[in-house]
Amino acid sequence: MIEGVVKAVRWLLALTRSLAAICLISSVAINFANIIGRYFFSVSIPWAEEIMLFLMVGCVFTGCCAVAWDGRQIRMDVVLTLLPPKARELLNVLSELVMVAAAAAVTAFAWPVISQLAEFDERSQAANFPLVIPQAMIPIGYTLMALLVAVRLIARRRSGPAPVDAPHS
Repeated sequence: MIEGVVKAVRWLLALTRSLAAICLISSVAINFANIIGRYFFSVSIPWAEEIMLFLMVGCVFTGCCAVAWDGRQIRMDVVLTLLPPKARELLNVLSELVMVAAAAAVTAFAWPVISQLAEFDERSQAANFPLVIPQAMIPIGYTLMALLVAVRLIARRRSGPAPVDAPHS
């Protein structure tokens, strides 16, 4: 069963990496078009800054899934590397559980805001873009991160502890 879940996770990671890449490439393309328009034709795209910002939010919160699955999120591990292997593994698991709890809290607090943005049809000023879409990327990204970390912890528990020299596995 774990193999099937890990296969689904690999598919999800391919999807989120592709979405992150599309967001990043789109942002660069809009920026390039805006630069060409501004410097060669003296006309800029009025909505470019907003849409590039929204695309970067999408890039970050879809790309964070791969980081969470690999266990490469930012952490203070200077002290961790000095600990004996069993204490290191215990603190690794504890930090992963704290991350899952924090992601769940962010998701729980974000959904009422997302609901209100959708209900009132809030839109950005320059692009008239629905704000619910970029704002929803935050709880979606955190939910996926929590899910992926939880699956990784369960899969690691079933397959045995991580190697001693790999604090981020």
